[in-house]
Amino acid sequence: MAIVPNLARQRLAAGELSIGFGVHHLRGSAVGMIAAATGYDWLFIDMEHGATSVQEATQIAIAALGQGITPIVRCCKDALFEGTRALDNGAMGVVVPHVDTVEEARAVAAAYRFPPLGTRSWGGPPFAYNFKPPGTAEAQVELNREILVACMIETPEAVANAAAIAAVPGVDILLMGTSDLTASMGIAGQIGHPDVQAAYATVAAACAASGKVLGMGGVYDETWAREYIRLGARFVLGGSDHVLLMAAGAARSGFLRGLQPG
Repeated sequence: MAIVPNLARQRLAAGELSIGFGVHHLRGSAVGMIAAATGYDWLFIDMEHGATSVQEATQIAIAALGQGITPIVRCCKDALFEGTRALDNGAMGVVVPHVDTVEEARAVAAAYRFPPLGTRSWGGPPFAYNFKPPGTAEAQVELNREILVACMIETPEAVANAAAIAAVPGVDILLMGTSDLTASMGIAGQIGHPDVQAAYATVAAACAASGKVLGMGGVYDETWAREYIRLGARFVLGGSDHVLLMAAGAARSGFLRGLQPG
């Protein structure tokens, strides 16, 4: 049985944008179908800020594997084991926040790669193969190649260490956590600030030098999204379920409130 395709990785390999749908509040098997139907490539299942359990995250992920969208989870920095459990149970990628140093990046890469590239343990149902995996050695090589691993860059320290972080084997993406980056810089919410622009340029150069992908999160202003994508961001978080629902809901209610009964 062939491995389930990692559509997010395929987009990136083709040099295209890979756009994520944030899952914070939604639950259930329809989440991936909704995201795929509205033009997204991957789910950003948030176990850092959301109240999503590993059980809920993996049920969403298992369903997504057959819905034309790639399930990726964000675990807490100090709970890398939740990421490995998610990978064993349907996820095809992990995002780790607040990676500030090359040592932390190496720990992340090791946790999510099988030997000899890392220390990930072999086990769990082979959801990535629809329960019909090849031999263990072949599956581990293939999963090492297909699973996406992203380190979030969210502090000036991380920006300064971006070149070393990007050079770590097993790290695929440096994802800018723009909201926390601005907060750590003392300019909370100023996503277009010159210091933020400089940070993006620094991390973009680091990614280019090591053949890694620049990611963008926390930028929903069209002007600055365009600018940072122009700089090279291709792994892009397009928004979270509650924000998108509120925007659509407000637009619809505003339209209806503006109508006059005959």
